[in-house]
Amino acid sequence: MTKHQEVKQGVIFPIGEKNEAYAQYFIGQSYLQSLVADAAINVGVANVTFEPGCRNNWHIHHDGYQLLLVTGGEGWYQEEDKAPQFLQAGDVIVTHDGVKHWHGAAKDSWFEHIAITAGTPEWLEPVSDEWYDKLEK
Repeated sequence: MTKHQEVKQGVIFPIGEKNEAYAQYFIGQSYLQSLVADAAINVGVANVTFEPGCRNNWHIHHDGYQLLLVTGGEGWYQEEDKAPQFLQAGDVIVTHDGVKHWHGAAKDSWFEHIAITAGTPEWLEPVSDEWYDKLEK
């Protein structure tokens, strides 16, 4: 049974459109809603929603950082060579410049976070099904 179905309606902000712009860097379906559309602001602020099992590839933010403010559902965050962290509403993740990481939904839950991102992303390899399927709370 899929948990946190309410997330697909948007918890605080709308889930936005299917994330076609970055689809090549995700396994599964995600949705993206930009929250700040001001060219004078040099950070991205967006609501990102993940269907159950959806996750992004490993990636690095160069000359910047990423803050994740979890607003709904259940998900995962992992930095290279560290244990995965189970995430739920209210969790805050700080990813520093140059840190290889990934994040996404739990297998059985919708997941949503606000992403505040500065710098240039470098997209890397996918998180394999074999690795992802071993995740346990």
